[in-house]
Amino acid sequence: MMKEKSVAIVLAAGSGSRMKSNTPKQYMDLGGKPVIYYSLYAFEISSIDEVILVVGENEIDYNWEHIVKKYNFTKVSKVIAGGDERYLSVFNGLKAIDYADYVLIHDGARPFITIEILEKVLLSVKEHKACVVGMPSKDTIKISDSNNVITSTPDRKYTWIIQTPQAFSYSIIMGAYSKIIDDISKGLGSNINITDDAMVVEHTSNYPIKLIEGSYLNIKVTTPEDLIIGDIFLKKSLH
Repeated sequence: MMKEKSVAIVLAAGSGSRMKSNTPKQYMDLGGKPVIYYSLYAFEISSIDEVILVVGENEIDYNWEHIVKKYNFTKVSKVIAGGDERYLSVFNGLKAIDYADYVLIHDGARPFITIEILEKVLLSVKEHKACVVGMPSKDTIKISDSNNVITSTPDRKYTWIIQTPQAFSYSIIMGAYSKIIDDISKGLGSNINITDDAMVVEHTSNYPIKLIEGSYLNIKVTTPEDLIIGDIFLKKSLH
């Protein structure tokens, strides 16, 4: 029986406008290495088979030379251009996969993903076929209207802060993305603000998605303050 194949799509095509820097956040210095290094390193030492790195259209050569080759990331098989939106970058990554049983999608700006979380996700996706990493919300969450007026307060014990990676069987996630891309092209899904991959599955099927506890350290580096926090986390020697 053939070993099931897992492929990770690592997204690093964002401009990082909230970082207030000309340098995209994924290349900013964190502990002497670019932010993107840390998540690629975690995938490199995990049991995941292959990595597809999705970057800005003009950054492909830079990533091959200064990220993949420099740090000897042997599992990175392709470096491809992303799209104008995150969901388009994911779809480009999915189309670049030659073969996979399972797909893990991860934001490259989350440098504190650990091998322990990756292995837990890999086990979970093989069992449930669809799962996302997150953590129970520590704070009370409010739902507001367009005027920032509170409309409801969900029970905190059911609220989670969602992270990445998000993992799915290839057939589920490719089918979901193909459908939503087709719907958007027909003007049927233009009102959907797609912010993560689980949303795509939620909107296109009733397939249940399992929540998997990650870590409160698994932050997304988005603002200058996050780099300060990241330096503190690095001193805990996660890598």
